[in-house]
Amino acid sequence: MADVNRGNRPLSPHLTIYRPQLTSMTSIFVRLTGNALIVAALMIVWWFIAAATGPEAFARANGFVTSWFGDLVMFLSVWALWYHMFGGIRHLIWDSGHMLEVDQSETAGLVMIIASVLFTIFTAVVL
Repeated sequence: MADVNRGNRPLSPHLTIYRPQLTSMTSIFVRLTGNALIVAALMIVWWFIAAATGPEAFARANGFVTSWFGDLVMFLSVWALWYHMFGGIRHLIWDSGHMLEVDQSETAGLVMIIASVLFTIFTAVVL
């Protein structure tokens, strides 16, 4: 077996070396919002199952979903849905070979953030 001298080998660059960039952070948040939407979807499924189960189960689930915490989760889920959708559109644009330069990618990230906030406010006010 080869003699591996791990003590003298340099470490590869890691997150502590690089400063966070807008494009990387928006991409990470697309993944996080996707996972958060799964949790919100499970909460909605629980609400539907409780409605089909009976009045006691529905009262308990409905009390949670309509509480301040449930309202907060639902509002943030609306934002996560818009943000995740705009992130998917941005990735489709990248997959087509467009907007791959750094300045264009950062502009797309800013547009994605601003559009998701504006669409969330519009959705909450209108609907």
